[in-house]
Amino acid sequence: MSADDEKRIAAEAAAELVEDGMTVGLGTGSTVAHLLPAIAARGLSGIRCVATSVATEEQARGLGIPVEEFSALERLDIAIDGTDQVTPDGWLIKGGGGAHLREKIVAAAAERFVVISDSSKPVDALTGPVPLELFAFGLRSTLARLGPEVELRDVPRSPDDGAIADHRGEIDDPAALATRLEADPGVAAHGLFPPDMVSELLVGAGGAVTRSTFS
Repeated sequence: MSADDEKRIAAEAAAELVEDGMTVGLGTGSTVAHLLPAIAARGLSGIRCVATSVATEEQARGLGIPVEEFSALERLDIAIDGTDQVTPDGWLIKGGGGAHLREKIVAAAAERFVVISDSSKPVDALTGPVPLELFAFGLRSTLARLGPEVELRDVPRSPDDGAIADHRGEIDDPAALATRLEADPGVAAHGLFPPDMVSELLVGAGGAVTRSTFS
């Protein structure tokens, strides 16, 4: 089974978790691109959705899935998103597409954060790069403090006007690195998601979906 097929079956399994009347956070990326038609096909009523990127919002609306501004909602019943890497104990790296700030805000607001992936994403230990979103204000100063391990990506600014960068150093201790990055006032968000944020992991592998729970 191809990686794309594995993404599809994981996404279809996650779509079954969405019920009528739920508030739903929609992630970003190639796996979520399979999730959206799977949700649309269920013909659910009364769901209210928020999107973590312009691309997701446009695809969802094109499929008839209602999307609204996140300012209208306080909490979400469920958020579903992909991942770039996931360890056995539930640490994630996300943000290859540069949407990690909004992805993290949406995940934190959800009662249940479900991660979907193909079989290539589970890893024994995280390896870089770790995506960053940096505030535009004082950007040169922020980069100087973070040091040579951090490089700007040659990509457009985020929807929130942040600069997208990558931390390319070693990840010996994800919790310690996350704490160090969060301590810098110029870092709007990093792509390390801790296990206590993740409720469930659905991995498509060999024609079946495996499920793991973390919190």
